[in-house]
Amino acid sequence: MARTPSELVRAEPGPPFEITVDGRAITALPGQSIAAALWCAGVLAWRSTRGGGRPRGAFCGIGQCYDCLATVNGEPNRRACLVPARPGDAITTQEGHGRAGLGV
Repeated sequence: MARTPSELVRAEPGPPFEITVDGRAITALPGQSIAAALWCAGVLAWRSTRGGGRPRGAFCGIGQCYDCLATVNGEPNRRACLVPARPGDAITTQEGHGRAGLGV
């Protein structure tokens, strides 16, 4: 019988809430990082590389590799594995260096 990690530790998270990824609504749980919420929704890439536009998502999961950079609520270059998901967060795919339209 397969059990989820939350079942194994008898976790009782609060009620789920909604965040959006490129305008698509997904469900997140209290305490989840944005990367974890994206993974649970089947979203594996939310950034493209500067040179070549290759897709990237979470790699190390501890904030060391910067592969999981995302634009969160209009702020680019946020490490999705470290940022807790909050109700109403708007995550958008980050293209390249994440500074498009910022005049930098």
